[in-house]
Amino acid sequence: MNKRILTVDDSASMRQMLNFTLTSAGYDVTEAVDGVDALEKLNGEPVNMLIADINMPNMDGIELIRKVRANAVYKFVPIIILTTESQSTLKGEGKAAGATGWIVKPFTPSQLIAVVKKVLG
Repeated sequence: MNKRILTVDDSASMRQMLNFTLTSAGYDVTEAVDGVDALEKLNGEPVNMLIADINMPNMDGIELIRKVRANAVYKFVPIIILTTESQSTLKGEGKAAGATGWIVKPFTPSQLIAVVKKVLG
């Protein structure tokens, strides 16, 4: 069974690129447009990893991470932040919320797959 990754980004082109890159590497991908949509799509369903942007409408990535971590089902699911933000204060906030890793956009597909493989084993 393929590992399932939930990608969360308000940019349609970014979601398409993530979907293409991850499915090409053999992962199953579910897409969400923001934190609210992501929580609805999770809804107790098993997922092996979450990849989320920070800056999104309705619910940003940090708030999403807090809510995901508050659910015992997802307490240990790796969460990678994928964003244009690189300030150390924001990274600290992400880590405090429960983020596993941080990738700064722009990135290459090979960088993304390397991180996913490293985290998922």
